[in-house]
Amino acid sequence: MKKNLLYIALMAMMSLAFTSCDSELDIEKHGNLGSMDTYYINDANVNAATASMYLEMRGNYFNWFFTKNLLSDDIWTGGGSRSDNASMEMLNEYTFGTDHGMVEGLYSGLYSIIYKANLIIDKVTGETPVMKRAINEAKVVRAIAHFELVTLWGTAPVVNHLLTPDEYRQGNSTPADLWAQVETDLTEAISSGTLPSKSDANDQETGIRITKETAQAFLGKAYLFQGKYSEAASMLDNVINSGKYALFTGDYDMQFHAAYNNNCESILELQRRNDSEQLWTQMDMTFIMQGWRTDKLNYGGQAVNVLAQGMYGFSNPRKSLYDTFAAWEGTNGYRMNKTIMTYDQVEAFGVSVQTGSFLYGNEGYFFWKNQAFKEDCITDMSFFQVGQYTSLKVMRYAEVLLMAAEAHLQAGNSAKALDYINQIRTRAKESPLAAVTLNDIKTEKRLELCNECVRYQDLVRWGDASSAMSSQGKDIPVYGADGAHWNFHNDNYGFKDKNKLLPIPLKEIDLNPNMTQNEGW
Repeated sequence: MKKNLLYIALMAMMSLAFTSCDSELDIEKHGNLGSMDTYYINDANVNAATASMYLEMRGNYFNWFFTKNLLSDDIWTGGGSRSDNASMEMLNEYTFGTDHGMVEGLYSGLYSIIYKANLIIDKVTGETPVMKRAINEAKVVRAIAHFELVTLWGTAPVVNHLLTPDEYRQGNSTPADLWAQVETDLTEAISSGTLPSKSDANDQETGIRITKETAQAFLGKAYLFQGKYSEAASMLDNVINSGKYALFTGDYDMQFHAAYNNNCESILELQRRNDSEQLWTQMDMTFIMQGWRTDKLNYGGQAVNVLAQGMYGFSNPRKSLYDTFAAWEGTNGYRMNKTIMTYDQVEAFGVSVQTGSFLYGNEGYFFWKNQAFKEDCITDMSFFQVGQYTSLKVMRYAEVLLMAAEAHLQAGNSAKALDYINQIRTRAKESPLAAVTLNDIKTEKRLELCNECVRYQDLVRWGDASSAMSSQGKDIPVYGADGAHWNFHNDNYGFKDKNKLLPIPLKEIDLNPNMTQNEGW
């Protein structure tokens, strides 16, 4: 299949979505226009349905990305001022309730993804190679969505088929049932023989979609989260030993930019395209929200030519993250300096806080690895910078190595654990460890994958969330050009026992008498 086939199908669907109402009303009907039962009978329609499923994942990425990162101890909410985005502040400070919009949006969004997957699984006949692949891609996607539901909500319903009207009011599931569904879908997809493998680590064409190794990586992750360490180690070794993936060997930070979309380290990323004609169908707020707060800053020096401006200044790194980097690899650490800048480094690059301005939710540290460059932009729109074509990362090979290290250590194979963590450290230009502990892996994982949607769920499963985040949100920093900063103080804040699971959204409870709320909510 040509590399652009999925893009073409996706964009064709988007074009249809934006056709005007008048032109639709002008179409003359000729006989039966078909139904859901007759749509999925040829490869072209199945490809379009598969594209729609990936598009559904991409459309929910923003909420998925920010909800999980804000719940971690990696970042401050940031923004222009207090209450610039109160919804995000509530997540970051643990003051949210059962009616929180982003929690509700992520919950319903995951079920929208499952619905698109179920359409393919239930309706595609499976007679051709394209159809068989699509069915098993959909099983992997459905498993990924159920993984998020079980690790974030715990008791959300399993939905493993298209529901009939009398099934709409599903009751709570159990973690065991959710995990069983995740394992079943991934195991069936892996054993189907229909998912391709990349030809080598640099095969970008095959890697733009789900591969057999993608499914193995997620199954290994599911085993790890359940404490099935031997199974996790074996499954993740399949990915490692395949030789189809590798750690990115260019400048560490460049793997997060459009020029290196679908690089050798990508296990799964959601595709963006450098196509100015499709700019507004690809509009995405992920990068504009994370970029340094443009209206509070002066730009000069190298920064003028490198950085995309028109950014909003959310997701600022915490001092505790910087301090962990500094303690682990020193203030001149290669990876740290490709990940976070101090204010002194930002000034040397040509950026400074404007006189009289202050950066809310900032301690004088700035993420570098996820900043949008001008070269990442389809069109440089400094007034509203929402047109990047950097693909959206879901999992990369570094996470596979670190999960495998943990699984092997817990299963009693410290030699393999040491090998895998040292591969990460070597890429980070750090000295190899002589021995490895679980705390080493936890620290390495925090630094390598900071602000990449893994930290919160790890802290909960390790039992570390309360100690790490019990005071989160107590005092919110504000930073100025002269280094002065002060705090907004909250009386209600911090991770509590109930936060081990997110609340079932209030709307679901109100509309569905068969659902009960998670404990403590």
